[in-house]
Amino acid sequence: MDALANTAAGGIAQTAQLQQMLANDIANISTPGFKKALSSATLTAVKIDGPGFDTRFVSTTSNDSSLSLAPGPISYTGSQLDIAMQGSTVLGVTAPNGDLAFTRRGDLQVNSAGQLQTGAGDLVQGMSGLITVPAGAEVTLTGDGSVFASNPNGGPNVPPVLVGRLLLRDASTTPIMLRGDGLFTPVGAQPGTPADITNGPNAPSVSVGAIENSNVSISESIVKMIALSRSFEAGVKLIKEAKDLDASGASMMKLS
Repeated sequence: MDALANTAAGGIAQTAQLQQMLANDIANISTPGFKKALSSATLTAVKIDGPGFDTRFVSTTSNDSSLSLAPGPISYTGSQLDIAMQGSTVLGVTAPNGDLAFTRRGDLQVNSAGQLQTGAGDLVQGMSGLITVPAGAEVTLTGDGSVFASNPNGGPNVPPVLVGRLLLRDASTTPIMLRGDGLFTPVGAQPGTPADITNGPNAPSVSVGAIENSNVSISESIVKMIALSRSFEAGVKLIKEAKDLDASGASMMKLS
C-alpha cells in the first residue's frame, strides 16, 4: 500500500502548488498589468537508489512557472503618463536588486529625482539607461515608446525635447516567468546574469492614455480553486483508505 500512499501524496503536493499559484493570481486581480500563471504542474517519477529491489520510484512535482501574456481589460484614463502595452510587448525596468526585469504595468509617474518609474516604484529603463525628465517639464509619450519633455511656459513655438525611449521588447517568442518581486524575467534566467529578452517578430508598441488591467478572471479562478480543493480532499481520503487497507492486511496476518 506504500505505492498507493506515495502516489496520492504526490497528487496532493501537485494540487497544493497549483493552489498557491492560483491564490497569487487572485491576490493580484487588481494589479495593473499583472499576468496570470499558466497553472501547469506535472508529476515526474524519480528513481530511488539504495539497497533492495531496483524498481522503487517516487513521484515529484515539477512546476511550469511561465506566464500567460493574454491581454487584460483596458481602462482609458487620458493621462499622458499611462500606457498599455500592445500584443506581447513588455517594458524594461530596474528590479529592487538592480537586475534588469520586465513588466506590463503602465501607470508611469515622475519621482522626486525626475526619473520615470512605474506605480510600483520600479525605475523605467530606456534604450540608453534610466530616463530623467527636467524639473517642471510636461511629459508626453508616443506609441513607439518615445518620451518627450516640454516647458509648459515655453509657448507653442518651442518644440518638445526627446529625453529618452522606453526599453520595449516583443516577448511573443520568449517564455517569461514571474520573479519573487512580481516582475518578469525569461524562463531559465539565473540571478545576477543578463536577463534581456530577444525581440520577437512584432514591433513593440504602446497605447498612450490607457492602462491594461490584470488578465485574471475572478469567476474562472474561483471555479478552479473549488476544483483543486475537492482534488486535495480526494487525495487525503485516498491516503486514509490506503492506511485502513494496510491495517486490515496486517490484522489478517496475525496468528489466531
